Amino acid sequence: MQLEIRPDPAEVGRARRWARSRLAGSGIQADEPLAETLVLLVSELVTNAVVHTGRPAVLRLSLPPAVTEEATVRLEVADHSGRAPVPRCADDDATGGRGLALVDGLADRWGWSVESTGKRIWCELDRCAKSREVTASCGGGAVAYGGPAFEGLAAYEAV
Repeated sequence: MQLEIRPDPAEVGRARRWARSRLAGSGIQADEPLAETLVLLVSELVTNAVVHTGRPAVLRLSLPPAVTEEATVRLEVADHSGRAPVPRCADDDATGGRGLALVDGLADRWGWSVESTGKRIWCELDRCAKSREVTASCGGGAVAYGGPAFEGLAAYEAV
C-alpha cells in the first residue's frame, strides 16, 4: 500500500494518520510499541522528503499478511532527489537535524538505495524486537527511546 506525498509540510500529519489507519486495519494495535515507533519513523522520513527535496514523494508501508509475534513491518519513502542522505551534526539546542539518527536508533534495519528517478530510504521494524527496550512482554509495554542507545548518535539529513 502506498500514499502519494506532495511537497507540503502538512503532508506529514496526513502520512501519520494514513499509517495509523493501515496499522489498525492490520491488527496491530495503536498503543503497541511497534505502532508508536512506526508512526514516529513515518513522520521523520516523510518530513525529510518534504523539507529537504521540495518534490513529491511516495510513502510505502508493507505489512505482514498475518500479524504474529515475529511480524516485520517495512516502511519506505521514495523521492525524486538523487542526493544521498549525508551526516549532519545537530547541537543540543537545534530543533531539527535528528531524523535519520532516530531512524538509526529505533529501526531494526534501515538503508537507502538509488532509484532511476531519485532515491528510496527504507526501514524495518520487527514486532517483537530484542533491540528495543521493552519493559513488559513483547506484545505490550513501553519502549525506552532515550538512554544509552542514543548516546553519541550522529544526526543525518536526507537531502
